[in-house]
Amino acid sequence: MRIPRALAALWLTAFCVSAVAQGRELPDFTRLVEQQGNAVVNISTTQAVRRSAAPQVPGIEDEEVLEFFRRFIPRQQPGPGPRPESRSLGSGFIISPDGYILTNAHVVEGADEINVRFTDKREFKAKVIGTDRRTDIAVIKIEASGLQSVRFGDPSRLRVGEWVLAIGSPFGFENTVTAGIVSAKGRSLPQENFVPFLQTDVAINPGNSGGPLFNMRGEVIGINSQIYSRTGGFMGLSFAIPIDVALDVQKQLREKGRVARGRIGVVIQEVTRDLATSFGLDRPRGALVNSVEKGSPADRAGVEATDIILSFDGKPVEGSSDLPRIVGSTRPGSQSAMEVWRKGATRTLAITVGELQEDRVAAADRPRGQKPAETPANRLGIVVAELSADQRRDMSLDSGLVVTDVRPESKADVRKGDVLLTLVHKGQHTELRSVEQFNKILAGLDKSAVITLQVRRGESMAFVTISGLTDKG
Repeated sequence: MRIPRALAALWLTAFCVSAVAQGRELPDFTRLVEQQGNAVVNISTTQAVRRSAAPQVPGIEDEEVLEFFRRFIPRQQPGPGPRPESRSLGSGFIISPDGYILTNAHVVEGADEINVRFTDKREFKAKVIGTDRRTDIAVIKIEASGLQSVRFGDPSRLRVGEWVLAIGSPFGFENTVTAGIVSAKGRSLPQENFVPFLQTDVAINPGNSGGPLFNMRGEVIGINSQIYSRTGGFMGLSFAIPIDVALDVQKQLREKGRVARGRIGVVIQEVTRDLATSFGLDRPRGALVNSVEKGSPADRAGVEATDIILSFDGKPVEGSSDLPRIVGSTRPGSQSAMEVWRKGATRTLAITVGELQEDRVAAADRPRGQKPAETPANRLGIVVAELSADQRRDMSLDSGLVVTDVRPESKADVRKGDVLLTLVHKGQHTELRSVEQFNKILAGLDKSAVITLQVRRGESMAFVTISGLTDKG
């Protein structure tokens, strides 16, 4: 089929017009950079390290091995005192005309000397006002006045797909500008429980840390903090600390020198689809309580293991990672309302928030092996026995069944020595008190049933979901 020339020309014209129109819609960052670039600074630090006269290799006498160390480990001149050797680079930005600067805690950590350099080549020595390693925020101060400071935006108004811009000093190249879009909001990263990160595809590299992330209105909406990389360089995944989190931290650091965070004293886990089904919840959401610390705010408020926390202080808890952030940002001593899902219904508990002193992490320690008398495997493919009086006393338990064997056909993610405390099916919670009771419950379930077991493993608690039972029983 041949296309008439007139029609082909019309299509080509339309395509070109569309391309030009799209080109006009591309963002122009020039004014933003001109207006805000002077508020961004380069930060370099120096840390004193001790130098020895020669590499010492304890326990190695082989001359060839020692020669290897002599050749490939630089020989250093002896010196009794510390000498400035270790240097690092980062970025920061002015938040007040009198010289307060925000940056990352890891940029200034361990520094003996901090040097701040402006775009006009002015340099100042800075002192640390305070740092918070949990959020990777640091406040430093230089002796200056009348400085240009940044304007702050609202990260909650930021939309995924929106253009953003970073200014920093990657690899020491001062005032480097990179741009991209917001890829996601509220990201949780491993070991980072207190920051709902902004994810972008803005090019961030070593030296960008601590620099500002701007929206198109020239407002700072985040602090560039880290990247995901398998090479050490930028791979399209950058993460920024929302500016509202950073400003709350810097306010506490300036006023008190430290950050006070709330805690309630629970160990939690994610609610999977199978767990939601077992607990009779409409969909996977909330934070499932594994255990409650005795005497903690949660204990005093009446929180129970197997509760699913759906909201805290009026804020929804969609995933388990939301709870530490919400509770952590709540001032210790304040009264809060907490909505929980318990045995097929919601209820609201009043709780007085405590103060976080140390991290509490659920461990999966290998338990002490118990050897009760064996019984035939049940429909889960495991062998259980009732706890002895001594075991109940040692574990401070009223009831429970100990796993004595796990057969090859078992689908249950349990181990020998685990103690089964509760069985949950379709929102119904049953305390396990005898082998006969447990096996009778299993015998009455469909082969495709989804159940959840509350398991004590060592000193920790966990919930284990099993989909499908064997035909044995």
